[in-house]
Amino acid sequence: MSDVTEVPDLTESDEEADAPTPYVEPTPESPYDLPGSWYVVHSYSGYENKVKVNLETRVKSMHLEDKIFDVIIPMEDVVEFKGGKKVTVQRKKFPGYILCRLYLDDDAWYAVRNTPGVTGFVGSGTKPTPLSRREVERILGVRKDDEVEKEKPRFKPAWEVGETVRVVTGPFADFNGIVEDINVDQSKVRVLVDIFGRETPVELSFDQILKF
Repeated sequence: MSDVTEVPDLTESDEEADAPTPYVEPTPESPYDLPGSWYVVHSYSGYENKVKVNLETRVKSMHLEDKIFDVIIPMEDVVEFKGGKKVTVQRKKFPGYILCRLYLDDDAWYAVRNTPGVTGFVGSGTKPTPLSRREVERILGVRKDDEVEKEKPRFKPAWEVGETVRVVTGPFADFNGIVEDINVDQSKVRVLVDIFGRETPVELSFDQILKF
């Protein structure tokens, strides 16, 4: 009787070893280079999310996955002051508008146009006009180092020129005033404060005022 223990062969079979690696098509740097063209669809303001869900559901139920590829609501980060603190929130870039990447034919047009909440395609004439490369890349960005290049959050003031605000800190605390000018770059605002019956312009920082 042999004392040698057989060791099972754990190497791949010739067929497995020679099996080709599945080809994965690289994602283009620009969303403009993806299949189809990008179109802008107008919807009722406030119904963008419902339209997106409804349209994506219609694409599946109507088997249009090979014609309608993407339904996107462009978003952006916006810095706002809430309770005297800076917070970054997401806002719709273009309220009432949605981007769709598709091959436009009668079926795709019908599916989009008849989605509840959609009022129509954006474009001159009877035929919708696709976005240009520049427009697509400006709205959706371009991939760099495998990541989408994002813009820095922009600041969106909570007040407008001519609006009444309350001063919450500093020597003019508890005074009310009217916004005369807003300097977003310096985070400063000029407010006309009523001091002894006279409107006096006072320069304040964003965190010194609250919406009245």
